[in-house]
Amino acid sequence: MATHEEDLIDYSDEELQTTDNGAAAATNGKEKTGDLTVTGGTTTKGSYVGVHAQSFEDFLLKPELVRAITDCGFEHPSEVQGLCIPQAILGSDVLCQAKSGLGKTAVFVLASLQQIEPIAGETSVLVMCHTRELAYQIRAEYQRFGKYMPNVKTGVFYGGMPIQKDIELLSNPETHPHIIVATPGRLNALVREKKLKLGSIRQFILDECDKMLDQIDMRRDVQEIFRATPPQKQVMMFSATLSKETRPICKKFMQSPLEIFVDSDQKLTLHGLQQYYIKLSESEKNRKLNDLLDNLEFNQVIIFVKNTTRATELDKLLRECNFPSIAVHSGISQEDRIKRYKEFKDFEKRICVATDVFGRGIDIEKINLAINYDLPKDADSYLHRVGRAGRFGTKGLSISFVSTTEDEEVLQAIEKRFEVALPEFPPEGVESSTYMAQ
Repeated sequence: MATHEEDLIDYSDEELQTTDNGAAAATNGKEKTGDLTVTGGTTTKGSYVGVHAQSFEDFLLKPELVRAITDCGFEHPSEVQGLCIPQAILGSDVLCQAKSGLGKTAVFVLASLQQIEPIAGETSVLVMCHTRELAYQIRAEYQRFGKYMPNVKTGVFYGGMPIQKDIELLSNPETHPHIIVATPGRLNALVREKKLKLGSIRQFILDECDKMLDQIDMRRDVQEIFRATPPQKQVMMFSATLSKETRPICKKFMQSPLEIFVDSDQKLTLHGLQQYYIKLSESEKNRKLNDLLDNLEFNQVIIFVKNTTRATELDKLLRECNFPSIAVHSGISQEDRIKRYKEFKDFEKRICVATDVFGRGIDIEKINLAINYDLPKDADSYLHRVGRAGRFGTKGLSISFVSTTEDEEVLQAIEKRFEVALPEFPPEGVESSTYMAQ
């Protein structure tokens, strides 16, 4: 069973074969509501347009939350937030699959902060995700929206750092977090060693849930942790991609959940994001990348490669060419990874070379260019990668290098899956006003 987070980074997606008959049931009774399908529980069903609140104040959130939301510059909830938050703050279980960049994280952060009643030495909210960077980011979202709730403490636990520090934090009622964001391996180790008691958990949340439940080892960790929590609790799960095979697995953790699914694959593609490909040989990639970085306007760019060695070498090459680049991948120390992530997040660096460790859930607002130096192996990974640009409906640009027969097959799979024809990148380039926010 996995207890070291090193095993949980850069997993390849393995299809889990399931014979659960619930896959068919997951679509029973669904009602089309615009771009989404809403099913489940006692949910009020109806036209999607007009269901979501016109402003965050309509949710009747705590004044401290409304004030923090206003400070962030958010006025109107996204469609997903409009559907989920009113149900989530009432304690309903939620299973939500909606495209990248629509603010799914804010749903569970706001819902849990709205309901929390902090008690010294007790954890009532548990959030799990599959990478350290995502855990770090979710904790930052709790700090951002909970800035006017100083009595609420949030902790983040992940492998690669000394477990003794986590134990010290948990052993002192003054520092014991009310909200814990963690990766499953480290969390399970703390529970097994009886350093963390989960008897007070009221919200059990999985972000990028398919990534954790599709992997057998990680699912075992999640199940063990789930069993250590009280039977009566709210369960919420979120992802941008959720196969029909995985949905019934998710629902086994839940009771009559509100289910929100994108009702067709093509709806998963990102509005406002221009997507192109460039055919070239492997030996032409570096020259073309140089040309693109020289000629394209961008705020920040993320460049995806297939493994840690290529990330290190490409980052080195870019810096030798005087591009302000950093690399983020599982081959560097945990402390250094978080440091580099923060540098990029804080706009100290404009170019990041990354493996798929950065491909899911990482939300950096200034990224408006994503380049697949190496094309991923499947359409889901492609969606998560390019979703780093053009978050929350903003403009963005993605360019994918296609250099092998396998790449061409993946490109065809992407076009078929999302019912979109990806054009070739024009030789004259792209007008910056079409992907740069004005």
